[in-house]
Amino acid sequence: MNRRPRLLTTAAVGAAAALLLTACGGSDGSSKDNDKIAGADTGSETSASPSASATAAAGRPKITLPSDLTLTFETPQGGDAVKEAVLADNAERMRAVDAAITGTDAKGEALAYYNTGKALEAALTWVKQFKDADATLTGEARYYERTVTLKNKTTASLTFCADESKGFSKDKETNKVAKTPVTKNSYVFYNTRLDKNSEGVWQTSQIISTRGAAQCQP
Repeated sequence: MNRRPRLLTTAAVGAAAALLLTACGGSDGSSKDNDKIAGADTGSETSASPSASATAAAGRPKITLPSDLTLTFETPQGGDAVKEAVLADNAERMRAVDAAITGTDAKGEALAYYNTGKALEAALTWVKQFKDADATLTGEARYYERTVTLKNKTTASLTFCADESKGFSKDKETNKVAKTPVTKNSYVFYNTRLDKNSEGVWQTSQIISTRGAAQCQP
């Protein structure tokens, strides 16, 4: 979703890529482009959350996004409860980043809940870039080709693609949307690591993004 301060011309993922990964996704990696949002794609089954997060459970922070921002996540079929938990917490992490950027989670409580280590650092940096640019996010983002690999009982890797072609950054003061043409860089590949903490939450600890990746092109 051109979420970076792509607007800023930083491309959320470029410099922000690191941020994108951590932020959107927040990341240690790289990616580039400006003014889009990272989203999710469809798969067999999908879930969207323009408002409140559907997976919010007791004890977890409730994530709410603005009505003009929609994230959709592919839900691969498989029936593995652990992998489904990893996918669910990753989706919440992506929502948490956008909630911090758009101001629906100004204190970043969900951001800290679903991120740790380098991923948290990147996410905070990403959010700050939007704040410094007085920008926010709007539009749609799709996340697809989400594949989980369990390393052990508390460590997993998750790769996925993001379609940011319909997501953009928006100036908070003027509400002007920074729309950009759809190019190969509208699609981003993410490679992340998640670690299960003592509370059973799969936190994203590392994230790398590659903008324009061949495997994510439509």
